[in-house]
Amino acid sequence: MRNQSGPVVLVVDDEQAIIDLLEYNLNRDGYRVIAARDGLEALRLARRERPDLVILDLMLPGLDGLEVCRSLRRESDTPVIMLTARVEEVDRVVGLELGADDYVTKPFSVRELMARVKAVLRRTATQDLDTAVVHRNGALSVDTGAREACFEGNPLPLSRLEFDLLATLVRHAGLVLSREQLLDQAWGYDYYGGLRAVDSAVKRLRAKLQAAGGDPIVISTVRGVGYRLERL
Repeated sequence: MRNQSGPVVLVVDDEQAIIDLLEYNLNRDGYRVIAARDGLEALRLARRERPDLVILDLMLPGLDGLEVCRSLRRESDTPVIMLTARVEEVDRVVGLELGADDYVTKPFSVRELMARVKAVLRRTATQDLDTAVVHRNGALSVDTGAREACFEGNPLPLSRLEFDLLATLVRHAGLVLSREQLLDQAWGYDYYGGLRAVDSAVKRLRAKLQAAGGDPIVISTVRGVGYRLERL
């Protein structure tokens, strides 16, 4: 049974000290915390408790954080903040391409992480209150109220961030939007992952449009500037 005092946050880390630290600070700010120390337990709790946010360590025994994120994305659009001790950019990029909403590198500032938690949940709550507006561009339709997107009648299986990015592009079809503008309008806050997050999300959008029968270059790259959704 959910505590009505605040959102539920699933913390997944194999270090008990990290779990204790985050649980203390999250509880202090009014969140209810559930915790897992491995990937399989994380998926079990996520399915049972349906948390509002997952804080997910990349390095886990057995099923690692990337596999957990991949499984979560197949089943829901629950926001995910990844924790990683790895310094290689490729690990962060893979996490973003799997649909992570944000990432924080260990060792991390608790104040910074709490700010990111609040920002992600605030953005999520705001998006859930979107009025029912249907934007159309040729065979593409985006319903911001139902949070559904279709291409030629085929539903597009988009994560929350992918949907928000596509909605931003379709609202400004034919116009070039810089990566900074897309970060501001789709992510809704100063995202630490920076411009790489936009590139990764656009790559996923193109692949999903192509799978639905569309041309991936319907989202064109304007070198040195950003992206444009072409008028169809």
